Amino acid sequence: MQENLVIVESPAKAKTIEKFLGKEFVVKSSFGHIRDLPKKELSIDIEKGFVPTYEIPKEKSKLVAELSKAASEAKMVWLASDEDREGEAIAWHLTEVLGLSLENTKRIVFHEITKNAILNAIENPRKVDMNLVNAQQARRVLDRIVGFELSPILWKKVRPALSAGRVQSVAVRLIVEREREIINFKDTSWYRVAAQFYPANDASKTLFKAEYSERFATKEEALAMLERCKTATFTVEGSEMKPSKRYPAPPFTTSTLQQEAGRKFSMSVSQTMSVAQKLYERGLITYMRTDSVNLSDLALNACKKEICEMFGEKYSSRRNYTTNSKGAQEAHEAIRPTYIDNHTIEGTAAEKKLYELIWKRTVASQMVAADINRTTITINMSGSAEKFVATGEVVTFDGFLHLYSESHDEEPTEQGEAAILPALADGTQLLSQSITATERHAVPPMRFSEPLLVKRLEELGIGRPSTYAPTISTIITRGYVEKSNKPAQKRPYTLLTLKGSSITEKVASENYGAEKNRLAPTDIGMVVNDYLEQNFGIVMDYNFTAKVEKEFDRIADGEQGWNTMIGEFYGSFHNMVDKAITTQVEKNTQIRVLGVDPQSGNLVKARIGRFGPMVEIDAPEGEKPRFASLKKGQLIEAITLEEALELFALPRTLGKFEEQDVIVGIGKFGAYVRYGNNFASLAKGDDPYTLTFERALELIESQKQSATAAATPIKTFAEDAEMAVKNGRYGAYIAYKGKNYRIPRGKKAELLSYEECLSIVNNTKK
Repeated sequence: MQENLVIVESPAKAKTIEKFLGKEFVVKSSFGHIRDLPKKELSIDIEKGFVPTYEIPKEKSKLVAELSKAASEAKMVWLASDEDREGEAIAWHLTEVLGLSLENTKRIVFHEITKNAILNAIENPRKVDMNLVNAQQARRVLDRIVGFELSPILWKKVRPALSAGRVQSVAVRLIVEREREIINFKDTSWYRVAAQFYPANDASKTLFKAEYSERFATKEEALAMLERCKTATFTVEGSEMKPSKRYPAPPFTTSTLQQEAGRKFSMSVSQTMSVAQKLYERGLITYMRTDSVNLSDLALNACKKEICEMFGEKYSSRRNYTTNSKGAQEAHEAIRPTYIDNHTIEGTAAEKKLYELIWKRTVASQMVAADINRTTITINMSGSAEKFVATGEVVTFDGFLHLYSESHDEEPTEQGEAAILPALADGTQLLSQSITATERHAVPPMRFSEPLLVKRLEELGIGRPSTYAPTISTIITRGYVEKSNKPAQKRPYTLLTLKGSSITEKVASENYGAEKNRLAPTDIGMVVNDYLEQNFGIVMDYNFTAKVEKEFDRIADGEQGWNTMIGEFYGSFHNMVDKAITTQVEKNTQIRVLGVDPQSGNLVKARIGRFGPMVEIDAPEGEKPRFASLKKGQLIEAITLEEALELFALPRTLGKFEEQDVIVGIGKFGAYVRYGNNFASLAKGDDPYTLTFERALELIESQKQSATAAATPIKTFAEDAEMAVKNGRYGAYIAYKGKNYRIPRGKKAELLSYEECLSIVNNTKK
C-alpha cells in the first residue's frame, strides 16, 4: 500500500514537487477540474436553492478512474491544488468524486514551489475550506445563470449564435463607450509658444527652453504674439529649486504584472499569465494570481543581501507594502522570484524576459528612493500679464532607478523630458535666440490596450486576478471586440518662428493615429451592448458588477451564504428576462440612415445583415436593393455617406485578358478576380478597391499554375489507371472512380503504394 498520494492540478507542478518529496510520496495531476457543469444544460436547480449538478466529462473518466485507484491504495491523500478559490474548489471536487474520507485526507497550500514551502505545508495541513469553495461556486452558478438566460434572448432579439456574460458584457461596454468617445471627438487645433532663452550676460549663450503659459486659438493670434515679442524684454521673476524623491513601485500583483508586461514587451494578458504559470510550476516564482503586494521576511532579507552585494548598503531600504484592495484572492505574497539570488533563468525568450522583469521589480521595491532636484524658472515678458515658464529636473542620486524604471501607459502628453536648467538670479535679463509658435492638434481618447483595460477593470472593482485573461480572450473569440492595428497617418501643421526681427512661416508634417493591438468593438459588439444596456441595466451596471465581487469576498470570509446571495440577485434579474422575452425589438433602431445616393436618389442605410455589417441602397418596389459589405475596421455607427458609396465601386472592370473582362469584386468567400468562368482569390494585403490590372494578371497566372499543379497527379499506378494521388486545396488526397479519399495523418502521399491506397479506399467510411 502506498504511503502518500499528492494530487496537484498540473503535470508541470507535479514534476517540480516530486523533486522535493521522498519515495514515500507519489505525485499525480488532476489536469485542472475533474468535473464541472455540463456545457449544454443549465444544470442548476433554481427551486431547491440554486444547487448545481456537476458531471465528469468523458475525456476525464479514465483519469478519474486512475486517481480513484491510486487514492484507495494510499494511506494518506494530500490535496495540493492552488491556494486560491479555484484551487480550493478543485480540492473539494476531488474529495467528492474520489470519495475521500476526512481521516485520510489533508489539504495543503503553498504560494511557492520550493522544498521549504512544501515541507512546511505538509507539517501544517488543514481541511478543505468550504467558504472558499462556496465563493467559487457562487461565481460559477451566477455566471451560468446569466449566460444561459441572456444568450437565448440575444438569439431571438438580435442575432443567432450570440452569447452574454456577467463580466465580459461589462468589459465590452467599456470598449464601446470609449469607441463612441472617439467617434464623437471633434478635432481642434491651437498654437503653443516656446522660446529658447539665454542670459544676457552669458557669453557662451547657454540655451534653455521655456513655454508661454497662454495658448492661442488661431494663427493670427499667434502671429500677433510673436510681433509683441519683437520689442519685449524678458526678465527672471523667480527661480525655485525643490528637492524631491521618486519612490519605487511595489512588487507585482497579477494586474500590475499584466500591465507592465504589456507595456514593456507587448505581451497579451493571456500570454503573460501563460508564461507566469510555467515559471510558477517550475518553482521559479511565487503564485501568480494575487492582489497582495506584501513580501515575506525571508524575501525582504534576501533582497537586502542582493542589493548590498550588487550596489552597496546605501542603495538598500527595507520597505513593507500593504494591500489596499479587499479580497486579495487569499494569497499571502506579491509575485516574486522564489530565490532572489537567481538573477537569470534558463527557458524560452518570453520566460527569461518575464522572470527578469519580476526579479527587477521585486529587488527595486527594496531599494532607496531616487533624489531629484526639480527647478522652475518664471520669466516676465514686458507688456504681458502671462509668463514664460521653464521646468527641469536633475537626478542627484539614482537609488532604485539604478536597477529598474516602471513604464507608463502611452497617454498622450505634450511634455518632453525635463531639462537641466541653469542657476539664475531674480531680475536676470534674458535674450531669445528664437521664439516659435507651433500648431498643435487635440488628441482623441485612446482605444484600450489589454493592459489599460485590465487597469480600468481593476479600478472599477470588476473581476479578480483569475478573471482578467479569460474575460479578454472571450470577448475577442466571440467577435464582440477585435484587435485594431492602424498605420500612422500624416497631417500638416504650421510653425511660426521669430528670429531677430523677422518671422518665418513653415508647414511641416507629423504622424498621428497609429495603433497596435488596440481593442475596438465590432458592430455586433455594439448592437449587443446597446440591447443589454436597454433591457438588462443591472447586469451592465459597473457598480453592481463590483458589488457582486464584494459579495463573493463576503462568502469567502464566511459572512454570507452563497445561495442567499444568488437568490437576492435572481429575482430582479429573472423579471427582466421575462419582460425582455415579451418586448418587441424595434428593428429601425438597428438601422442607420446615412443619406441619399446622388445617382439614384434612393436612401443609403447601414445595418447588420445575414453575413455581417453592410450598407444598402434602397430600390423602388419590384427591384432589388444593392448591397455592399463594410471593410475591416469600418463601423455602422461611424461610416459616412461618402465612405458607404465607395463600397459600391465593386465589382470593378480592370481591363481585358485573353479577350475576357478582368473583374475584381467581393463575394461570399472574400475578394476575388474573375475572368470568364475562372476565379482567383486576392492575397493578404491586396485591396479590391485599389487593385491594379497588372496585379490582377499576377493573381490569374498564380491561380493557373496552382490549377495545373493540382491537375497533375503526384502519383499514378499501373495496376489501375483510375487510382491516383493528387494535390488538392487542402493537401494531398486519393482520387478513385470519381470519389476522393483523405490520406491518414502520418502517411507521405508520394510514398503510398497501390495496395495502401486501395486499403484506404476500402476502409474509408461512407
